[in-house]
Amino acid sequence: MMTNRPWVKRSRWITGIAVIAGAVGLAALLGAAMTPPAAVPATAAALSPTDQENYVARRVADIIAREHYRRAPLDDRLSSLILDRYLDAVDGGRSYFYASDIAEFEKYRYELDDAIKAGDVEPAFVIFRRYQQRSRERMSYAIELLAKKPDFDVDEAFNFDREKEPWPANAAEMNELWRKRVKNDALSLITAGKQWPEAADILRKRYEHVAKRMDQSKPDDVFEAFMNAFVLSLDPHSNYFSARNSEEYNIQMSLSYEGIGASLQLTDDYVTVIDVIAGGPAATSGKLSANDRITAVGEGKSGELVDVIGWRLDDVVQKIRGPGGTLVRLQLLPAGAAPGSAQKVVEFTRNRVSLEAQASHKAMRTVTRNGHDVKVGIITVPSFYQDYDASRAGAKDFRSTTRDVQRLITELRKDGMDVLIMDLRANGGGYLPEAESLTGLFIDRGPVVQLRDTSGRVEVDDDPDPAIFYNGPMLVLVDRFSASASEIFAAAIQDYGRGLIVGQQTYGKGTVQNAHPLNYTIFGRKPELGQLNVTIGKYYRITGESTQDRGVTPDILLPSLIDANEVGESTRDRALPWDHIDAAAFKVEGDLKPVAASLQKLHDDRTANSPDFHYLHDDITALEAMRSQKTLSLNLKSREAERKRLESDRLERENTWRAAHDVKPAKTLEEIKDDAAAGILVDETSQIAADLAVMPAHMQKPVQARRADAH
Repeated sequence: MMTNRPWVKRSRWITGIAVIAGAVGLAALLGAAMTPPAAVPATAAALSPTDQENYVARRVADIIAREHYRRAPLDDRLSSLILDRYLDAVDGGRSYFYASDIAEFEKYRYELDDAIKAGDVEPAFVIFRRYQQRSRERMSYAIELLAKKPDFDVDEAFNFDREKEPWPANAAEMNELWRKRVKNDALSLITAGKQWPEAADILRKRYEHVAKRMDQSKPDDVFEAFMNAFVLSLDPHSNYFSARNSEEYNIQMSLSYEGIGASLQLTDDYVTVIDVIAGGPAATSGKLSANDRITAVGEGKSGELVDVIGWRLDDVVQKIRGPGGTLVRLQLLPAGAAPGSAQKVVEFTRNRVSLEAQASHKAMRTVTRNGHDVKVGIITVPSFYQDYDASRAGAKDFRSTTRDVQRLITELRKDGMDVLIMDLRANGGGYLPEAESLTGLFIDRGPVVQLRDTSGRVEVDDDPDPAIFYNGPMLVLVDRFSASASEIFAAAIQDYGRGLIVGQQTYGKGTVQNAHPLNYTIFGRKPELGQLNVTIGKYYRITGESTQDRGVTPDILLPSLIDANEVGESTRDRALPWDHIDAAAFKVEGDLKPVAASLQKLHDDRTANSPDFHYLHDDITALEAMRSQKTLSLNLKSREAERKRLESDRLERENTWRAAHDVKPAKTLEEIKDDAAAGILVDETSQIAADLAVMPAHMQKPVQARRADAH
């Protein structure tokens, strides 16, 4: 069994699900996933690939050929997959290209492999330039439609799920599609209380605004989408990130960056402050408030204030960020002030900003059992993060999931915690070493996960710290969005018999990616070349079973609003298959099957007539009905009747629950909390944890050291 990894830098292994825009498609990156790109005269220069992008294409192809787990050749078969995936990234709703455009692009079906190898990505730009042309044509028509109020009395429907529909064959079909699309947009506003003139004005501005973003497209937007069409044709988790998205990805991994500490969004051409991050320079100074609009940015004490109205959000963010200790000036239109009002200029000294809201955090709940209070500690772990740069630099206080959880457990113990819940819902993964070290807090010693590389070599990774930090009773709460590193942790806790898994079957991502910063090249140090995350291995439980595709099955299942038929590795195109290898040698610390059976019965008895669980199951039924819907009525009376029915049904469900809890009934939907289901699940998991805390110790049977049977 191999114990070294000459083929990868160990500390850069990552296991998460990428969520940066470049990983999910060009339409999303341009803000056009749901809203049509606008039709205004072309103002941007025609986009073409740069020499550096052509170079990066060749380099990505070389890395993929050497390292990707699937070892699929870059040939005509893969070229065909790349074309289909790129067209989906550009026009996944099949609402811009004509069938004749698609037929024209067929000439590239078996040429993209050769183009990538040769470092010539011009075909991707040819397709995108046609997309820009078609979207301008479409929006010209859409804006023309706003000159006349639609007839909302006609009985017709809009098919919004066009993923598998054919591309329109001619202008008549395309116009009919967009007539219904614009009418649907208008109906959404009218049923929300707008009158037609106001709705038309809102739509006109919306389309024009997205049009501006289309004309602000840059070569790296197109290149990133095309490279992702390439690597995502191999598996769902290899990704190419442009320089900007690479920076955002690494910020999410480290939970820190250097800047002023403000969350921003683009609103009507203004970069607007959503929130000021506690502890950052902006919060400390008190000079920046939510809803302030940034109109200009200047560097240092005397740098020119550059007007940023109408800029892309990411361009403005890049101007505001900078090295710690440097000065940045912002010109602000204060919250609530009308355009043209007096503005002010404020200055901030940039510093390291910690994203505390995305870090692990704790809570304590008290549950009564047999007349005694049981204190249930809850630690929520949103991701497996580590400040890699600080760790590599030798900093003693670098940020990491394991360090944060260790501190939180200590604090909960001081407060008298009797039992622990590790809440990993919606935790999509992160750094593999953090999953291993976090597991090590709860087991004495032994293997945590097995890793197999492209050549078939297998390595067993052990608990890095052979000591147990917390040996009390524990549950791990998971859902369908718990993936990758979360599954490594949950599987190890389950296999050791160290704790019980509660919730929904997890995502099923059993692959590992290596991060390749493309900075150092024949061009010298070029940060703008971005980063490639490539799937180079699969991980396996210590029992030998993969979590790939199947995930981790909880010991106690809870209902969930997340549809497993729409979310999870089993739903992903080109996902690697499930398999297994030999088990590792490990010592099971306890047999929790009798405990799980007893807890399951207590859970079933408690929830059989529970108003909370009736409420949750009714919500799931209603949501499933909505998911099955593929069309919307474009008749105003029918649309309003359907909206009122849905609102009435939801209000009835809510008030049935409130009546059971002697709570004042809600009169409107605004009074209903959207996170009620999440709260119900945490409540019940706390009840299960309290049951576990008072369970007789003899029910957990110790097991001798063994090698689990090979499969």
